[in-house]
Amino acid sequence: MIKKGLADDLRLKWDRVQQAMSAMGADGCLLSVDVNLYYMTGRIFSGYFYLPVEGEPFFFVKRPNGLSAEQMAYIRKPEEITTVFAERGIKKPGKLLLEADELTYNEYIRLLAVFQPKETENATTLMRTLRSIKTPWEIEQFRISARQHNKTYAEIPSCYRPGMTDLEFQYEIEKRMRQNGSIGLFRAFGSNMDIYMGSILAGDNAQTPSPFDFALGGGGVISLPLGANGTELKNGMAIMVDMAGNYTAYITDMTRVFSVGKLPEQAYKAHTVSILIQQEIEAMAKPGMPCAELYNLSYRIAEQEGLSPYFMGTKQQAKFVGHGIGIQINELPVLTPRSKELLTPNMVFALEPKFVIPGVGAVGIENSFLVTESGLEKLTLAEENIIQL
Repeated sequence: MIKKGLADDLRLKWDRVQQAMSAMGADGCLLSVDVNLYYMTGRIFSGYFYLPVEGEPFFFVKRPNGLSAEQMAYIRKPEEITTVFAERGIKKPGKLLLEADELTYNEYIRLLAVFQPKETENATTLMRTLRSIKTPWEIEQFRISARQHNKTYAEIPSCYRPGMTDLEFQYEIEKRMRQNGSIGLFRAFGSNMDIYMGSILAGDNAQTPSPFDFALGGGGVISLPLGANGTELKNGMAIMVDMAGNYTAYITDMTRVFSVGKLPEQAYKAHTVSILIQQEIEAMAKPGMPCAELYNLSYRIAEQEGLSPYFMGTKQQAKFVGHGIGIQINELPVLTPRSKELLTPNMVFALEPKFVIPGVGAVGIENSFLVTESGLEKLTLAEENIIQL
């Protein structure tokens, strides 16, 4: 059941969850959402992972066939879990943690009927908080993704041909991503967070508001109102490339800007300010720093440079400048002016100060950073200046 080489990493994660459960007074935690199953077992399966506050976890598997472990049982439905509990002498939890933010209403009610706990609490909040602090194995997965992410971005200029649309440009980049090992799946937390393998914003499409909670919008196509919309790539246009670093289960995030011909001076100034914001944050960020301070510094610099009307959008401005990354692209912490979170060693987050210049397009950069004991380590290392195609 446990994939080779992951035993130590998984034990560390189980211990963290059990310590948190003990502090909450919880007796057990039942997980069934894909990202949490992967986090706790190193694989995705149909079924449930049960972790008591003390002792070993138990795996309840529906599919696939062929898995085996001492603490595992095949089941057809969740009602069989308590039968296995009785047969194995496992105590039913009085206080049970369930993924309340992610289960359907019917699933949640059904599990309550199965376990009949005296009290329940939200496992989603707990897991997202714990997942924000990465283990050594997870950090190595980020490094692998970052290396391949950097490789793909170096190949982007060769994807361009005069007369292309933004969609055609994206198709070529996606092909390079897959050739370089991208798994092609971009996981995000929450409803209304659908996306392809990333986003391409060309010209004034960068101003188009989207209903989805990403940094910038774009008109998109058909039923996905986000990103590239068929805009023809023309002279004087900025093209923002924000494609996923999904080369392992742990996603790096990186944005770079390309241009067709020369851009107006204001675009180059805004892009330089974006790099300045990143440099200032790199210089001051350290463990214990409030994430709100990072947003406030970013906005203050944009304001001082006379660029606040263009910061993180025009017609619709995002109220964050960065976010945690991991198995999902939008993990904790979130760099917003109201955040209560503090930077902690082994957090990994994306910083994305961006500007939208009307008539030109989006400029700015995004990089993935590891929080170390002394500051930040940049993981994504591609060229940061605007690259003329």
